[in-house]
Amino acid sequence: MIPEGIKVIGFEAEEKFIKLISAYGVEDDIAGTLFKTEIANLDLYGYGIKAFMLSLVECSINITGGTVRSDTIREIIGIGKGMLQRPIELLDDVKLVLERLAPHYRLIVATKGDLLDQEGKMRRSSISSFFHHIEVMSDKKEQHYIQLLHHLDIESREFLMIGNSIKSDIIPPLNLGAYAIHVPYHTIWAHEEVDEDPDSKQFIRVERLHEVLDLIRIPGINH
Repeated sequence: MIPEGIKVIGFEAEEKFIKLISAYGVEDDIAGTLFKTEIANLDLYGYGIKAFMLSLVECSINITGGTVRSDTIREIIGIGKGMLQRPIELLDDVKLVLERLAPHYRLIVATKGDLLDQEGKMRRSSISSFFHHIEVMSDKKEQHYIQLLHHLDIESREFLMIGNSIKSDIIPPLNLGAYAIHVPYHTIWAHEEVDEDPDSKQFIRVERLHEVLDLIRIPGINH
């Protein structure tokens, strides 16, 4: 089981970046150009805040025709450092769910991104003690889940994934025969969007994280 419990802050950083670059009189779609830059860099940089920072700098140079000033670059780097140092805010019900499930199940965090950044997030979140294992993956495709299950000696039919991305958290485990619960979040990166829900009896959507407690058997509480 992998709860995705930390708020996404990249959208706020993107808004700050757009405001900075708009001051240069840029007529192009800044958000769209940034997204294309991020996607083009995924194979080289992977996921995470440091990769995002590099894409911000590259985008600022390209979209301004190389006229972006050094003080703006410094502010862009500051945006990234602020993201790396920002206190972690847990989503509603995360600690409640972990406290209820940890005594009865082997809980795992599976996340993608920069190893140092993700380790820091878990350390600052104060919830790492609930987890049996924390896995930082280069991506969340089927082969990465296969490696995780093999490493932990877990059969796919024994594995339940809880996450907010249909593309990364839900579809790959379902394709392997695992179970998946989708907990929507009000914002999601365009790269993670999919057109339709999975057609699987092993897929469930809940609106609030605490609803998973009604779906997962907890000895002595529900049957």
